[in-house]
Order: sequence, then structure tokens, then C-alpha cells
Amino acid sequence: MNKFLAACAVLVASPALATGLEVDVDGEAKGTIVIDLFEDVAPKHVEQITGLASEGAYNGVVFHRVIEGFMAQTGDVQFGKADGDTSGAGRGGSERPDLPAEFSDLNFDRGVVGMARSQNPNSANSQFFIMFDEGSFLNGEYTVVGKVTSGMDVVDQIKLGAGPNGSVIGAPDQMKVVRVTE
Repeated sequence: MNKFLAACAVLVASPALATGLEVDVDGEAKGTIVIDLFEDVAPKHVEQITGLASEGAYNGVVFHRVIEGFMAQTGDVQFGKADGDTSGAGRGGSERPDLPAEFSDLNFDRGVVGMARSQNPNSANSQFFIMFDEGSFLNGEYTVVGKVTSGMDVVDQIKLGAGPNGSVIGAPDQMKVVRVTE
């Protein structure tokens, strides 16, 4: 079999990867955020995010940490559901295993989506954040998974945190519904 036919066989046998998310936000901010996911940059992270989104795990999850001029963090499917006690939001993840870092040379600019993690670079799980502004100190230290292509006006309206380390006091905004797009 020649190389061209072998490459075609691999493409046909490979599952289609999702290319993005549509996030319907509700709360002080209302609207839809469209995110292009970079499966070629962070394939394991994109697979985890799209898997959780397809299962509905992100539906109703709050933006628990929102720091003006920096970022809005969400994705705690364990402790961040709006219909429950969100006081532990930011401390959990999902039942899926943590992921090995997939660092790249992409910059954390406005609208970039990155994976949240603990001090351990291989601890990202379900939480992610959207940059309000440039954050070069994150470059090469956190995994870039995508970029907002539409809806930065919605991101800019997400309720800011007033508590310790940017934690949101009162009723936080939430990802009402998260859909995977292809």
C-alpha cells in the first residue's frame, strides 16, 4: 500500500474530533460564548472537555473565580453546580483522571482558554478559564485549549469575584448549557 492510501486509511479509521464549544451563559451576563478548541495543540485536554460537555457535566456549572483584568474560571463539575451548594467550587474536578500537561508556545492573550490546575502541572481535570486580558506569565506554564471566537462581550459581563482570590460572592453566573460543535 502506498503512503497516500495508508494515510487515507488512518483518516477514515480515526474518530472525528470536535472543534468547539457553544456556552450559553446565564446570570448577570447573558448570551453565548463560542470557543474554537485546539485539538492539534492539546488533544487530551480537548477530548476531556468535549467528553464532559457531551455528557452534560458542564450544564449549570458556575463561574466561581472571576478576577477583573485577568480571567473567569469555571468547570468544577463536582462542587460547582448552580443548583447546589457552590461554597466548595474550585476545589473539585470530575470522575475522569487528571491530565498530563500539554504545554505549547501559544500565548495567553485576551480570549484564550486555558486549563486550570493545582501546583502540579499534571493535575488539570475539568476546570478551565477564559482570559479577559493578556497574561504572559502563564505562557508555557498552563495548557492552552482554545480561543473565544464569538461572545467576548458576554465574557466581559461575567460577574466579578469580590472574595478571596477572586471568588464570586452571592449568585455567580453559570454555564447554563454547553454544546459541542463540529
